[in-house]
Amino acid sequence: EQWYQRRVRAVSRNSVFEDSFSQILNIPPQDLKRRLFISFKGEEGLDYGGLAREWFFLLSHEMLNPMYCLFEYASKNNYSLQINPASYINPHHLTYFKFVGRIIALALFHNKYIDKGFTLPFYKRILDKPLTMLDLKSVDEDFYNSLKWVKENDVEECGLELTFAHEFEVLGEVKTHELKPGGEDILVTEENKEEYVNLMVSWRFTRGVEEQFKSFLEGFNEIVPIQWLQYFDERELELILVGIQDFDVQDWQTHTQYRTYRRTDKQIQWFWAFVNEISDEQRSRLLQFVTGTCRLPIGGFSELMGSNGAQKFTIEKVGKENWLPRSHTCFNRLDLPPYRSYEQLKQKLLLAIEETEGFGQE
Repeated sequence: EQWYQRRVRAVSRNSVFEDSFSQILNIPPQDLKRRLFISFKGEEGLDYGGLAREWFFLLSHEMLNPMYCLFEYASKNNYSLQINPASYINPHHLTYFKFVGRIIALALFHNKYIDKGFTLPFYKRILDKPLTMLDLKSVDEDFYNSLKWVKENDVEECGLELTFAHEFEVLGEVKTHELKPGGEDILVTEENKEEYVNLMVSWRFTRGVEEQFKSFLEGFNEIVPIQWLQYFDERELELILVGIQDFDVQDWQTHTQYRTYRRTDKQIQWFWAFVNEISDEQRSRLLQFVTGTCRLPIGGFSELMGSNGAQKFTIEKVGKENWLPRSHTCFNRLDLPPYRSYEQLKQKLLLAIEETEGFGQE
């Protein structure tokens, strides 16, 4: 254990990011795979695992904070994180991404949780799994809808004159990206629009972040080779890293609003009995079904955001008793039919939340 004590000085809680950054990158990867001994400046105590667990949580809270411009929220109503294309304003950003990759892999290796979660497409990229148009929906719904329109309509009849190039803006500067060589001069037709859509999906997930992600993977692979994760899918990887979120059901209930239902209606009473009865994992799925993400903002349910700003979790009476529940993730709204019994409500809701992609969602 002396090797580690010689290499790692105590870190300050007030500067855990910089203190850890200056040390972790200077330790050989093989040494980091041994047991971690963490100490905080000015605090006595031996690390039997608790301090390391706290260090991972505090450090991930800081390094993934959008304030540092390395990462950003996926959208205004999705608090999962993705790489910020504007991270280059920090001239050393690629070194920081290598550090972040090491820390995320270390959390996996040592079975510790991090404070914030990434988007599911980000986990898919770590696992080198193909990304689809549906993956876009949770991170950029406008982009998704525009590509969906292209797929479902005759682009030649509409006379849009789309080309295999796309403009985008970073820090006020408009740039043009060619999806393929000479793309600015290649028109999108009914014959080649499938290729156009596929190239746009690929570009949307890599635009302006290729170098950052490469540095992240470099640091990650030094600790956990990607082939070790070949049997995991993106949801399992998220669960291993972030864990199951603890839910304050009272906070949830306090900050829920009702449309065409009253708080005293039996269906609403049954709904909260259902939420209290199910596991935290199922609550995560319910939250994801209705809001599009299983994560909460720092302020809890009171700070949920919709597509037009602050938007509380909402339950509306819609449909007939034999209908399945539906959700509107842009508005954090659950359409709950007027079921006649608790068992019927429970069965229909469980069916809805156990389907993971697109079921009953708008």
